[in-house]
Amino acid sequence: MSFKKFSSYVSEEENLVRAIFVSLLSSFIILAFFYFLILKNIIDFIPNYGFFLFFAILSYAFIIPSIKHIRIYGEFACMSGMIIGMTIGMISGFLGGFYVGSTNGMFWGSVFGMSVGMFFGISNGKCCGIMGIIEGVLAGFMGGLMGGMTALMLLNDNLKYMAVIVFFISVLTLSGLNYMIYKETREIKDKRRENDFFTIFWSVLLTTITVWFMVFGPRSVLFQ
Repeated sequence: MSFKKFSSYVSEEENLVRAIFVSLLSSFIILAFFYFLILKNIIDFIPNYGFFLFFAILSYAFIIPSIKHIRIYGEFACMSGMIIGMTIGMISGFLGGFYVGSTNGMFWGSVFGMSVGMFFGISNGKCCGIMGIIEGVLAGFMGGLMGGMTALMLLNDNLKYMAVIVFFISVLTLSGLNYMIYKETREIKDKRRENDFFTIFWSVLLTTITVWFMVFGPRSVLFQ
């Protein structure tokens, strides 16, 4: 299947590109609201949290449209569903754990990452039944732990450079997942139609939770 057809599919038929921009816009609007309401009074908010919060928002802008893409079709074959549960669980868990772990420490980063990863891993892995659910649980569990642990290990060793690297690798992985879904479903005509509510809701919710956790949430001894 040619890349040209896939590009047209992404940008026109399923509007995944549009979903990315809707997610970014929603997240930055709610972040601006919180900033002018309270965050501007936090000492060194931007130096301490701005970089990692920015990349967390970028990460959500690629994770959420991928989840939306999965929701359009609902059910997948066993192997495809297991890959979906594993990819979404691992990527969302690792990135969430990594970025929160960079500001709050390994324990709380891992807790945050595991919670997000397992939730999305289960909710998307169930598209093929219990095997996908198990895959989503395991991927979210391991991804969250690894994200928090990696952030702590790199605390004094180019942490921000690694944040950029893991982000781009995750984007490439999610792009591959969307291509796989395209190949698996290109002949299907009967599919759900999703509006922007799903994208806006989860973008705002995840951004709000992440801001609260990073700035006001519990943190490990090294980050006091």
